[in-house]
Amino acid sequence: MRYTLHVNGRRHNVDVDSDTPLLWVLRDTINLKGTKFGCGIGLCGACTVHLDGAPARACLTAISDVGNKAVTTIEGIGATPIGARLQKAWLDIDVVQCGYCQPGQIMSAAALLANGKTPSDGEIDAVMNGNICRCGTYNRIRIAIKQAAQSDFGTAPNKRKGA
Repeated sequence: MRYTLHVNGRRHNVDVDSDTPLLWVLRDTINLKGTKFGCGIGLCGACTVHLDGAPARACLTAISDVGNKAVTTIEGIGATPIGARLQKAWLDIDVVQCGYCQPGQIMSAAALLANGKTPSDGEIDAVMNGNICRCGTYNRIRIAIKQAAQSDFGTAPNKRKGA
């Protein structure tokens, strides 16, 4: 079937089966490789994208369920103020080790910060709990999220590399 997707502000016409996961449409049809395949059952968070600003697991989302929702991927999140702040914080804090999970981590963090407030450690942990990092960079992720949240106010937590 033919579908029109709105991905990162651009329109894409695709011809795929209705039950094709959004992940495979993004990666194999539209050629956006930033969204990663992890577990395939929505538990690891590597495939997290935004549908109308809400985080969604692209491996579980059938293309027929996307409808007219705007899809934002890791390739497009940096064009948003929150995404740009998160990407800068990720670099400042040196969050990445292997990097495989990081697109999903940033997408979940962007959804968390969309409410415009600085989250507590508990709030960060609760939201980010669905994103697995096999390298264990959780402390640096938390620091980077706090830095990105506070950067609007001109303050940032201590920058620690190797935390």
